[in-house]
Amino acid sequence: MEQYVGLDVSLKDTAISIRQDGERMWRGKCPSDPQILAQVVRKHAPHASRVVFETGPLATWFYHTLAAKGLPAICIEARHAQKVLGETLNKTDANDADGLARLAEAGFFKAVRVKSYDTMLIRTLVAARNQFILISTQLGNQIRGTMKTFGLIVPRGKGGAFENNVRNLLDGEEGLARIMLPLLEAWRDDSIHQFLALPLALEY
Repeated sequence: MEQYVGLDVSLKDTAISIRQDGERMWRGKCPSDPQILAQVVRKHAPHASRVVFETGPLATWFYHTLAAKGLPAICIEARHAQKVLGETLNKTDANDADGLARLAEAGFFKAVRVKSYDTMLIRTLVAARNQFILISTQLGNQIRGTMKTFGLIVPRGKGGAFENNVRNLLDGEEGLARIMLPLLEAWRDDSIHQFLALPLALEY
């Protein structure tokens, strides 16, 4: 007997619905931890044919963990699922799980390709690098703009040249220096610049 599992995943809890032979045979809830969830599914759906859940912030973690546990995990396009689930009159997590289990049983869903952990690490790395660059650029621009207000024009330059130019201009400007030097220290934070200096090939 094949069973079909629908999971409505939220950050705290996951609603579970299991169908067999066109009828719901069990539903419940457990913490949103795929390790725990795998145990629950194994217990109540030992012959699971499809375990369906929607795309979302926990989808990559759920997919790879459930698949590693030998469960037939399938991540489906959330927008497609919501077109069907939105027709439910009484919309709750439990009813959404029921709807996903029905989709799993009917095979009426659009599966999406879940990226590997290595790919997600690269994407995370690129996003973190871009954020560091944005922070560094914003701090540098703020320092230049603020000092310009006081008639202190920071010459063109990057890295150590920029820092030396700022410090030289602040010499004798005690009041402004008390404001600008903490910004300069944040700009030159070693952790930021060491991260930005690493070649991407080595980080991969």
